[in-house]
Amino acid sequence: MMEQKTVTDPIARVLAALEETRAPSSDYDLNPEVVLPEGRKLRSAAVLVPIFGGEAGAQVILTKRSSALKHHPGQVAFPGGKQDATDPDIISTALREAEEEIGLDRASVEVLGFLPRHETVTGFDVTPVLARVHGVFHPRAERGEVDEIFNTPLAHLFDLSRYRVEKRRWRGDWRRYYSVPYGPYYIWGATARILRTMADMAGQK
Repeated sequence: MMEQKTVTDPIARVLAALEETRAPSSDYDLNPEVVLPEGRKLRSAAVLVPIFGGEAGAQVILTKRSSALKHHPGQVAFPGGKQDATDPDIISTALREAEEEIGLDRASVEVLGFLPRHETVTGFDVTPVLARVHGVFHPRAERGEVDEIFNTPLAHLFDLSRYRVEKRRWRGDWRRYYSVPYGPYYIWGATARILRTMADMAGQK
């Protein structure tokens, strides 16, 4: 009699950790000398953290923003953007943006929950929406917004040894941030910070 292989959900620990209350993250996490003003106004935004494939083959879909954009040109990012007045909720924002930016049909997306919110240096309060993609996905980059759509193995992103703390000048001051390079892709800033949070959650017993 053949022994049946047990299939393990690669994000099982992350899903279990969603039940726990976790503090929001921030682009300022590694810069404790920065004092943020109370009552600051943040703009609501959402990103989709789309995972597809099972067990060892699980991947995260990421984008490389157009080099022609005014803000964050050429940076690696999740599909997402600011919440529009016509969006009924923050999940709708993430699904709409993913549909526009990478051609991901919302009918093939299973929303699993929310990762901790993240505040960016550009004044956005970002809600990362964790989701599983079912079926076959044929990526379609939005012209003028996205230069490239690529996949990154979940195993790479869950390996905490892959993350580095680096720094660069921003508005006259040194700013420290996380990075998690993958092949030719330099993943850093808010995207790397959200991924680092997910990796921490995956490491919980």
